[in-house]
Amino acid sequence: MDLQNKDILPREILPVVVIGNGPSGICLSYLLSGYTPYLSPEGTHPNPLLQGKLDQQPHLSLLELDLEYLCEGLEGRSSNPVAVLFDSLLLPDSDFGLDHASPLLWRYEPERATPHLVLGKGPPGGAWHAMEGSMLTLSLANWMELPGLKLKEWMREKRRNVRNDRATPAEIASYYQHYVNQMGLEDSFACGTTVTSIQRVNCEGASGRPFWKVQGTQKREADELGEGSLSEVPFIVCADYVVLATGTHDIPARLGVEGEGLPFVCHSFWELEAAISRGQLDHTSDPVLVVGAGLTAADAVLAAHHLNTPVYHAFRRSVTDPGLIFNQLPKLLYPEYHKVHQMMTQQQQHGQDIPSSGGTGTPVDQQENNTASMSTGSYPGYVSLPKHRVVAFKPDRKCVLEGEDGRRTVLQVSMALVLIGAHPNLSFLPENGRPLGLNPQEPITCRRNPLEVDPYTYELVSEGGLYAMGPLVGENFVRFLKGGALAIASDLAKKQRAKEENRTTLRVS
Repeated sequence: MDLQNKDILPREILPVVVIGNGPSGICLSYLLSGYTPYLSPEGTHPNPLLQGKLDQQPHLSLLELDLEYLCEGLEGRSSNPVAVLFDSLLLPDSDFGLDHASPLLWRYEPERATPHLVLGKGPPGGAWHAMEGSMLTLSLANWMELPGLKLKEWMREKRRNVRNDRATPAEIASYYQHYVNQMGLEDSFACGTTVTSIQRVNCEGASGRPFWKVQGTQKREADELGEGSLSEVPFIVCADYVVLATGTHDIPARLGVEGEGLPFVCHSFWELEAAISRGQLDHTSDPVLVVGAGLTAADAVLAAHHLNTPVYHAFRRSVTDPGLIFNQLPKLLYPEYHKVHQMMTQQQQHGQDIPSSGGTGTPVDQQENNTASMSTGSYPGYVSLPKHRVVAFKPDRKCVLEGEDGRRTVLQVSMALVLIGAHPNLSFLPENGRPLGLNPQEPITCRRNPLEVDPYTYELVSEGGLYAMGPLVGENFVRFLKGGALAIASDLAKKQRAKEENRTTLRVS
């Protein structure tokens, strides 16, 4: 959608603007477009307590029910209760590897639709398009799909053989883009947009209600500059409510240590793939150092190990830490990551086990010993270094690590990959959104300091009329970020019903 040609009056106030067009924004758009979930007359849920609650008012849609009441007593792999609820309704007992049918029935009710605009930098699908070309695959298990379009069925139409329930990130990105078109949502999406600021405006006009002014730029073809040229055209859109759904893949997190800017130190998995495609890594290379204990770090370990390139894997946690993502994933559905966790557990070494120079540089003969010491165990060529932190990177491709006992180890590497997560780009908010986090003194991060929202509405605690969802509130998995869409759509519907009741009361009086 071209915002310059969009039929919005300069002073018109849209009900909702969503910033971010990844799976979070797409799912919310689906619900705001009139697609409404009900309990199917034939539907049953394996949880009898939840089923009993749903049976109490079967004529009402899920958007009209008390979500907090429905969430009581439910347990799942998310700390957000509505995320657990919606996941349980869409994929009952999926954590146990079961394939129960969803008890929900979706009806298209255009009279319920809320006009909205979804802004995104690229095509619908968000960061998934940046992952295209990955040689690694992700688990499907229906967890990546959005309501109303079965991912497995869509995959079968695209390729004849869907083996092991897997798909590449490029295929997932294509699915999300197709979803927007299939569901007729494209008129609500404005791609190629970058939001530069949002501002709360207290209006004294006819309505007298405050609203949000969203400013930014949109890339457009510039005919006057020649065919194929692009220019960035400014835009302003006003809305009653704004939803932040930008994800957290914009700015790679950094360690903040000496030498982190050296050329051999990378902060993206795709830089490893580029080195592999250029033929820079093989079994004769010096080891690759992978720093981090998340899924992206695991992908890097697998990619390097597949080439028989030696790998040092350093991370701050213990392998038994319950907060470690590998301890939260079902083994059957994520066999690759279970393998990495096995490697991390079985190939543990500590500073005293690895030849080092005490922090003053590694002699040539000890470089050879470093690599040779990795040839033992069930996974030769891999060494796990739990409870270690990076102290410094040196220009001669040496990395200084420190264990929990304070002992330092120097490793010679071919490249270092710092894969410790990412920060969202919230530069369009005052102080990069810091005052909106659980800890207003710290930068916003997905795991340690997400935005603080009401758990049943996803409205920001410190800023009414502003909502957040997805990784910004701690949800990294698509299966759980859909709960944020349900919570926000439900709260907006309730606010709309309250407005209509007020207008009715005023007319009667």
